[in-house]
Amino acid sequence: MILTLAFLAACEGEQGPAGVPGEDGYNILGTVFEIEGTFSNSNDYILYDEFPSSFEVYNGDVVMVYILWEVTDGLDVWRALPQTIFFNEGPLMYNFDYTLVDFQIFLDGAIDFSSLDAAWTDNQIFRIAVIPADLWAQNKSLDLTDYNAVMKALNRPTESKDMTQIEKL
Repeated sequence: MILTLAFLAACEGEQGPAGVPGEDGYNILGTVFEIEGTFSNSNDYILYDEFPSSFEVYNGDVVMVYILWEVTDGLDVWRALPQTIFFNEGPLMYNFDYTLVDFQIFLDGAIDFSSLDAAWTDNQIFRIAVIPADLWAQNKSLDLTDYNAVMKALNRPTESKDMTQIEKL
């Protein structure tokens, strides 16, 4: 029996014809986008954008949005949305929603948005991470609120200085 197996393993035939091309594979690595914008009365305190046509969000994918909160000792500090700040005048919340084709990041809360200092509204930077359903299913223990853990799972850089894998919208 061992000789038979060795004989069969040593046999090679002619190369067969090429098969029919398969469909493109699914991007299990996910994608990260960056958007910068200013919340104002003219845009109803909403930053709206569409996912690029070259990218598709599927049912079951997880979409997370992170705000660049501060830079400490040269390192970016990102916080997951929603993010609430309490002022004497009332709460301010950065929040988001999305569909399979677009997303919006918006201000919410009881505070008068027009009374906010520009530090809370102008030139805000957000990163949108799309975690494929397959990757999420394989790693349910991933803390989605931990920006660095999500970037590591998506094989993306965590610092702004290495933006080669993060698409700006």
